[in-house]
Amino acid sequence: MKCRNCGTEIAAKAIVCFRCGTATTDPIYKAPSANRTRPSSASLVFSILAMLVIGAFAVYLTRIYAPGTSGTFSWIVVAFAVVIVTLRGFARRMRR
Repeated sequence: MKCRNCGTEIAAKAIVCFRCGTATTDPIYKAPSANRTRPSSASLVFSILAMLVIGAFAVYLTRIYAPGTSGTFSWIVVAFAVVIVTLRGFARRMRR
């Protein structure tokens, strides 16, 4: 068998050419490409929209559920939801 790179005669069962080091067959597994995509701003926009919807829902609950009370519980729930959305977005950015 001849090397496909340098043309040297090599053994039929050789894995690489002894002269130039070229592999005799194509690799089974291809290496991942180094081209990483830039994170999109869609996740940031989605997070901001989610926080706005949660805030609007809290205002709605405060006015409808108990018009005479302060609505502390509703705001605690909203704060908790905002923290969850923020941490989720932060975790996604750290993975990229």
